[in-house]
Amino acid sequence: MDKTWKDSIYRQREELARMLREPIERIADQLTPAWPNKQAMENVVLYGFSSIPYCTSLYVLDAAGIQLTENIGRLGLVQGHYKRDRSQRPYMQEAVPPWGFLLSDAYISQYVHRPSLTALQCIHRDGEVLGYLGADFDLRDLPVTSELYKEPEHWRQIKGDPAIRGLLFQQTRVESRMDRHMEKTLAILEEMLTERGVFQAQIHFSSSQATIWMDNDPHRYRILDIDALTDPNICLVYPLQPYPTEALIPAKRIAPLLDTFKVLRTTDENIYLRLATINLYNGMISLTFSCDGSHYMPYDEFLQKNTEFWFGVAAA
Repeated sequence: MDKTWKDSIYRQREELARMLREPIERIADQLTPAWPNKQAMENVVLYGFSSIPYCTSLYVLDAAGIQLTENIGRLGLVQGHYKRDRSQRPYMQEAVPPWGFLLSDAYISQYVHRPSLTALQCIHRDGEVLGYLGADFDLRDLPVTSELYKEPEHWRQIKGDPAIRGLLFQQTRVESRMDRHMEKTLAILEEMLTERGVFQAQIHFSSSQATIWMDNDPHRYRILDIDALTDPNICLVYPLQPYPTEALIPAKRIAPLLDTFKVLRTTDENIYLRLATINLYNGMISLTFSCDGSHYMPYDEFLQKNTEFWFGVAAA
């Protein structure tokens, strides 16, 4: 099964919790005999701070979320946080598990306005929860231990702006310059994708332009306006390159994909294709229609869909 971004988050959090729980729990156990003496607790936290990797600040809270110590950071005691009310912070709204350790969801920090997370460890005495040891972490400091997720390779539909959907049948397609030169435009794009090193093309049918990304310069995009898209001489600018062996879309399928885009653009006057993207390495097609709805699907599944799928029985 393909990993989603949520799967990657889960694995990353699991690894971080495994790394952080033991040293945080050890300090929390040492706080019990010092409770509730402010200076004694600060000494415990100061001594243990270096044992918690990547931590930006440590502090002690009572059960209501009121801070009982100053913050302890990499440079020592940070004044101005004693008696601070943290009860409404995101990590205090989460339920601490029965085992007494919580690694919060990421949130935007109050002071530096950056993605952060907090670990909370219960401090116990005779079965009673006295309060919590809190440990803050800046996501920039934390290592990424999970693999980068892979974009799902199945059809996904995302609804667009409801205001546009509500006016769908009050608008009709206006012929663009690209529409008037569709055959030539698609032939040039086929040449660019199969022979000239373009691995992603985003075709804007309504505004008559295309945005392309090149194999030999993937970090920059280039915009081809309708003048370029109707002039075969544009191919002279881009030298011949072998079709990438890692591409998931076979070169012979590019022409059928572009032909299908043309059908989706011209079949219906109300529901028509506005934007389409081909990515050779993802093997995916993305489509945005006049209703502002978007579809993402594997190229082979896309080619299997007939007109009835997109426009209903009447259009078919």
